[in-house]
This record gives sequence, C-alpha cells and structure tokens, in this order.
Amino acid sequence: MKWHERFSDEDMAFVKRFVLASGSLKAMAEAYGISYPTVRLRLDRLIQRIRIFDSETITSEFERVLRAQFADGKIDQDTFKQLLAAHQRELREIHAEVGNEHDDDSDCNDVPDPVGRRAREGGGR
Repeated sequence: MKWHERFSDEDMAFVKRFVLASGSLKAMAEAYGISYPTVRLRLDRLIQRIRIFDSETITSEFERVLRAQFADGKIDQDTFKQLLAAHQRELREIHAEVGNEHDDDSDCNDVPDPVGRRAREGGGR
C-alpha cells in the first residue's frame, strides 16, 4: 500500500492546501485559523508518517501502524516502547520456531525473515 493511500481525507486535504499555499506554513496557519507551531507540528507528523509508510525496513504491518500512531501522538512513548518490544519478542519467537522446523530442510534459506533483522542491520532501530 502506498503512503498516500493510508492518509485520511483530512490528511489529504491538508496536503492539498499545503501545496496550494506553495508550502507556506504562515498561509496554512491563517487558512486554518491556528498558530504556526500547530501547523508545523501537523506537518512534522505527516512527514514522519510518510517515512514510516514508505520504509522498507519495517516489514510488519503491526509495527508500521504502531509507529504511525506514535508519530501522530496517539500513544505515549512508554506505551510505544513496551508494545514494540513485545512485538519484536514475539516475532523473534516465531522466527526461532520456523527456523527449528526447517533445521533439517535444505530449503531453510527460503524462509522469510519476519523480524526484518537483515533489513535493519546497518540501519539500526
């Protein structure tokens, strides 16, 4: 799914208005009747979500949604860290189980890496 397909109608209206305002946050603040810092925060959150939705290192839909919810300020940092850690533990357990099932199988290299560890190596999260 492409990043723009994950945006709400409200998000897309904001992006459209931003483009029509030639990227002027001041004009956006005036159009919405809100402060410049509020517009900046909204834009920063949209940027974070685009990066999350476009990321190839995030292989789990749960993690993608979790990170987007955190970027939107819908969950606090402690909750985010706890849920992400629990999810990663669960994926490691699944990966270990799948690996154990294929220990004697010559096609073991074809088993997908559900944790995305290979994609994260070097990029680190």
